[in-house]
Amino acid sequence: MLRLEHISKIYPTGEILKDINWELKPGDRIGLVGVNGAGKSTQLKIIAGELEPTAGEVIRPNSLHIAYLNQEFNVQPSNTVREEFWTVFSEASQVQHKLTEVQQQMESAELDDLDALINKLDKLQRQFEALDGYGLETRIEKILPEMGFSDEDGDRLVSAFSGGWQMRICLGKILLQSPDILLLDEPTNHLDLETIEWLETYLKGLTTPMVIVSHDREFMDRLCTKIVETERGVSTTYLGNYSAYLAQKAEAQAAQLSAYEHQQKDIQKQEVFVERFRASATRSTQAKSRERQLDKIERIDAPIANVRTLKFQFPPSPRSGREVIIIEDLVKSYGEDILFLGANLLIERGDRIAILGPNGSGKSTLLHMLTGSETPDEGGIRFGEHNVIPGYFEQNQAEALDLNRTVMETIHDAVPDWKNEAVRTLLGQFLFRGETVFKKVMALSGGEKARLALAKMLLRPVNLLILDEPTNHLDIPAKEMLESALQDYDGSVVIVSHDRYFISQVATKIVEIRDGELHLFHGDYHYYLEKLEQEQEQARLTKIAAEKAEKAAAKREKKNNKKKSKAKL
Repeated sequence: MLRLEHISKIYPTGEILKDINWELKPGDRIGLVGVNGAGKSTQLKIIAGELEPTAGEVIRPNSLHIAYLNQEFNVQPSNTVREEFWTVFSEASQVQHKLTEVQQQMESAELDDLDALINKLDKLQRQFEALDGYGLETRIEKILPEMGFSDEDGDRLVSAFSGGWQMRICLGKILLQSPDILLLDEPTNHLDLETIEWLETYLKGLTTPMVIVSHDREFMDRLCTKIVETERGVSTTYLGNYSAYLAQKAEAQAAQLSAYEHQQKDIQKQEVFVERFRASATRSTQAKSRERQLDKIERIDAPIANVRTLKFQFPPSPRSGREVIIIEDLVKSYGEDILFLGANLLIERGDRIAILGPNGSGKSTLLHMLTGSETPDEGGIRFGEHNVIPGYFEQNQAEALDLNRTVMETIHDAVPDWKNEAVRTLLGQFLFRGETVFKKVMALSGGEKARLALAKMLLRPVNLLILDEPTNHLDIPAKEMLESALQDYDGSVVIVSHDRYFISQVATKIVEIRDGELHLFHGDYHYYLEKLEQEQEQARLTKIAAEKAEKAAAKREKKNNKKKSKAKL
């Protein structure tokens, strides 16, 4: 269906792709993985025809229709949802617009002008039919509920919908084109958990082959049938989902390391023999023969390990009291939008809590109230009385960092007594090396800003970490290092994140925002999911019991009415 053969891509800054070889077959859902800058999005752009490879070839049928959902949602906010879907069919959309104009003109036209307008209407209608306009209209009406929109939603402006719903509009526009292949670049970015789960279910139901770039490991675990890893410009294909890829890669590395070590021992043994008997009168011929064999041997490479990624630990935290955060009868609203109504919560020393809830439920607002940047309408939200020292990681690093300072200056400003060598050592742990330490913050990528903000958090010991979407812009190896650092951290942690895999690795308790209250689950993310399933099952059984009771009551009433009717006779 589609095959990449020996693809390379060289930019002025260097070679990003060296030898990329993989293929997409019918039914495949391929996940592209690799560190930031490995060339994942570059491969999508080459497949989509937006970039030309430096060498190699993308083999595909000429008739193949490829649709590309990139990280920037291409929507017009002033359109209604229906109008936005119509933009996919530009020619038919223009004819439809002219039809509407003529129909409006006919309503107020003079009798002398009516014949000309009727002829124009007839011509436009035939043109609309030739473009299958009525069939397209049916397809648009069908895609609305598929994407979760009601009939009334179709007439609302795109600007009235959140980023998650705008993603649905973009996906709907792509599917209206009936693509043969879907390319998805970070489709879960900035989506809440409910929308991510909807997207997973929807994509699973499609038969369209797809290629996905995502740092959401849970998403790839549930969706992908193959994983293609790009490492140092070279691709390797693994069958199965993300977990299967990790297991296969570990096995392959272990086997390669064993073969490499075995060969190195044998080579060393032969080299010792050659060196010892090179000048021997009786064994020099044998030594030369072994030397020739060593020259011809196909050397096994050492496995690629320890790909450059950040490595750090949080400094030991001062001991706090048992009570770290106390929330009592919390009330917070914006106009008629009530986020919290009498919410209560106690967070204790050593808790690692993830706060869950859909977008707009108040997760970030809760963190802002914790840091004092917002205040409750009523009730209290405070730190424990004994030695609670908070540190805050903001979601938007562009707002948290001074854009006009360099990387080096950002750290020096926080710890002016540190020497340059100590600052460079810290920054090296976060992959800022060489001249990169002199880059201005405004020139950094989103991932680099996130790493710099994490580095700043190590500059003073704290015992309460408040993290708002800390994994945004981090690649998978960086996420794994952050997970490891948080697992070893001896303080308390409060996290808001849409990364389910990250939550499952870090959180020891879950707090769900529901109906204006804070519901505490005394277990990790998987425990929380189990409890939700139990709640849903209980709600289902309760509903069945209520329906049965209602039917039984109706049956009894009918029977009693019959008895009353007979008694009257």
